[in-house]
Amino acid sequence: MLFLAADPALVRRQLAGEDLALADARPLRAEISTDEITPVPSLVHFDARLADHAHLGFRAGTETPIGPGALAAGTFSVLVGGARYGKGSSREHAPLAERLAGIRLVIAESFERIYRQNADNLGLFTSTDLGLVARIRAGEPVTVDELVAGRDPLAAAILRAGGLLAYGRARLAGARPAALPDDGQPRTYFEKIVRRHALETPSCPPVGEAGMSGFVRADRRFIHDIYTGMARHLLAEAFGADLALHEPASILAFEDHYSYTHLSRAHRDLMPHVAAASRAHRAFVAEHGLAHHGYLPDGPGSEGISHALVAERYALPGQLVVGTDSHTPHAGALGCVAFGVGTTDIANAFVTGAVRFAMPESIRVELAGALPEGVGAKDVVLHLLAYPEIRAGLGVGRVFEFTGEAVAALSTDERATLTNMTAELGGFTGLVAPDAETLRFLAERRGAAPDLEGWDLEDWMCSDPGAAYAAEITVDVGALSPMLARPGDPGNGIPLDALEEPVPIDIAYGGSCTAGKREDFDRYHEVLSWAAARGLAVAPGVRLILQFGTLDVRRYCEARGYLDAFAAVGAEIMQPACGACANCGPGASETRDQVTISAINRNFPGRSGPGQVWLASPATVAASAIAGHIAGFHDLKRDRAGGPIPSSLSLREPV
Repeated sequence: MLFLAADPALVRRQLAGEDLALADARPLRAEISTDEITPVPSLVHFDARLADHAHLGFRAGTETPIGPGALAAGTFSVLVGGARYGKGSSREHAPLAERLAGIRLVIAESFERIYRQNADNLGLFTSTDLGLVARIRAGEPVTVDELVAGRDPLAAAILRAGGLLAYGRARLAGARPAALPDDGQPRTYFEKIVRRHALETPSCPPVGEAGMSGFVRADRRFIHDIYTGMARHLLAEAFGADLALHEPASILAFEDHYSYTHLSRAHRDLMPHVAAASRAHRAFVAEHGLAHHGYLPDGPGSEGISHALVAERYALPGQLVVGTDSHTPHAGALGCVAFGVGTTDIANAFVTGAVRFAMPESIRVELAGALPEGVGAKDVVLHLLAYPEIRAGLGVGRVFEFTGEAVAALSTDERATLTNMTAELGGFTGLVAPDAETLRFLAERRGAAPDLEGWDLEDWMCSDPGAAYAAEITVDVGALSPMLARPGDPGNGIPLDALEEPVPIDIAYGGSCTAGKREDFDRYHEVLSWAAARGLAVAPGVRLILQFGTLDVRRYCEARGYLDAFAAVGAEIMQPACGACANCGPGASETRDQVTISAINRNFPGRSGPGQVWLASPATVAASAIAGHIAGFHDLKRDRAGGPIPSSLSLREPV
């Protein structure tokens, strides 16, 4: 048994063979993220080699005490951690690495939804019963019945079957759409969508009410290059030559993570493995004739980040979308239910058409009032993340329904920042009911796309008065100011004005799915064109990197002349990819003493390199790059407003 203690010395003592009692190992590390269990460089592996990578990034204090192969070498079979175990990315590499390293049971005070579901799907047992610790140390037997007690019947059945693929092959052949009539009960918009996509099987009734588990049908299923090799490997093991995908025309594949890894220090010695993962991804696409958005033919970069492209080109209100990324809820801004799943989940959905699903409760978040000038959706989310109730787990596994006059005034791009970062809030997904802005977005981005022919909003696409919510949060957005999140966790939020002294920076990064959209680039340009017109440039010693989320965003910026201002201040422009957000390219730190101000969505230890990452809005990132330290646009205008406006520059005003 290995206690994942907050004290690195205690972890090292156990790795050296010492047997500790739970009382001696406290406090346990809380909020161990999947980014720590399997850091990004480990994700190039998708088979038995993952055993040597389990918990390589685990942080105890400032140390990472678990080295390559140490977990397996210690012959541990049980891990014990604190609250919110497995938060962050949906990467199934994390529980798979643990299982391959010999772990059979993970005990924690609580678990994040995606991690625990991924563990179930792999046949890795999890428990929140810390009383098991003493029993196991005493040599008492613990039965499967005890380990699945209190779990929902579907989770128990999957664990008893040895994992989801074995369960799906045996029991999902007869899955069919369920007819759930309108019973007159007031329901949330989320519940209405789910009920329209419910499936029933001979052994599993349709999901209709909160707390029920079963399966749903997805209108779109997608996968990206980090997970495709593993999915292909798992499906080959389970089905061999009998493998055939269910409705492959509705499956999308993306190469969006690895296209800049040749410039990533973290991947410098891993490029042969990156190439192998890419080959496995492309082979799967070719074998099944899948729609594919891949690398650009004329250099580094890709067509776009998976969930950003899904929102721009595919998702529609009222649909249900699943993908292998925790930020799949990005598309919830269009009024569809979109959520992340693990590799085994998507592999099972590829074969059966059925997506494992447990009906969650919803939280209603009303954004009241009008956002002040200079405050955007990113500031709102960082404010929410700092709520003590959210930090204590109020949102874990729940749906965040965003509503209110401030939401109605937001563009779809800004709404996508809210729904995207429900992953950081611990939520199942985020959702905004469709309205006139949604129609405007679809007309602008899709034009006369075939899937829009004859399509329109319908009366049912909203929550009913009296619908049940687990909690309701009201935010007076008029009282907000620009926000930051201190390094280590997106929940470490503080108002920008609360900084007690300047924080010098080395890197300013604007990009990722959260901050690589059109409106995000409007904000970068607003700041940088102001600076360029006054002869200002990126501060000496600072590197400003701006990376498009999709090709459509790049074309938008080109059409508006934004690149002139970016070049004038010395910004580096990169083509679409997940990039520094996933430690997969320039913009990630390379040493522990580097400080980054970043518009990405999460700053867990090691997420974007070994340095210290502060989170902020696009405008704050751009302003900080010019100032040389963390600063808002209002600070920049106050301190540098007197600069000259060179007549030689011809730059468009912000739109």
